[in-house]
Amino acid sequence: MDTLLSANESKAEPREAILSVRDVKVVFSGFQAIKGVSLDVGEQEIVTIIGPNGAGKSTLMDAIVGKSPVASGHVYYRGQDITNRSPHAIAHMGIGRKFQNPNVYNELTVFENILLALKGSHGVFASIRAKLTSVKKAKIESVLDRVGLLDKAFTRVSSLSHGQKQWIEIGMVLAQDPAVVLLDEPTAGMTPDETRDTGEIIKMLAQNYSVVVIEHDMEFVKQIAQRIVVLHQGEKLTEGTVQEVQSNPKVIEVYLGRERIDTAA
Repeated sequence: MDTLLSANESKAEPREAILSVRDVKVVFSGFQAIKGVSLDVGEQEIVTIIGPNGAGKSTLMDAIVGKSPVASGHVYYRGQDITNRSPHAIAHMGIGRKFQNPNVYNELTVFENILLALKGSHGVFASIRAKLTSVKKAKIESVLDRVGLLDKAFTRVSSLSHGQKQWIEIGMVLAQDPAVVLLDEPTAGMTPDETRDTGEIIKMLAQNYSVVVIEHDMEFVKQIAQRIVVLHQGEKLTEGTVQEVQSNPKVIEVYLGRERIDTAA
């Protein structure tokens, strides 16, 4: 923690971008949900997106992965324009997304869930019955080790905690071999211990992946964030280090002040 905070004291400069959003606008029935947002995500960087409810955080992620149509602007991955490509095509290129609620197979084991998610797997029963090669086995074990579930490999998912199910789904994203991992409120519903452990998992992931996290829990954000982007009413309010964002008067007014009031209520 001390190392992370000291690193955050310096000016946050985006590294060479693997993912770039340029002046993106998303419109639903005449309503501008995203109003010209731009941001960069560097190689092996953790970027955390915060903001009040309705700020457009999840919609921005939807636009990146092709789930919400971009009305204008562009999304680039490794310099290639991927704007409005299909979610399947974008995932295949190397951008993996985990949604807020875990979508796992409760009646299967943890190992089998990761097996089903492996790139190139097709169908539940076909994947499970297929011959498990040493390469696939090693890949699954590596994924489970990254998310802290190697010792639960052959445990039925239904017996695990909500937090552990969230980690399984992160593992299922990693099994698709992404370079960029998008996580939408990964600590939702977790205990304090699970939240802290999730932060450590994400920091470890950043050694190999670029990670974008939507989150409300500011203590968790402080634990993981290398750079924070603040959205408000569909626009980017500011971005910077933890210290820079926490001391920004506009952020305090529209978000952090409200969070403190909510906590005290």
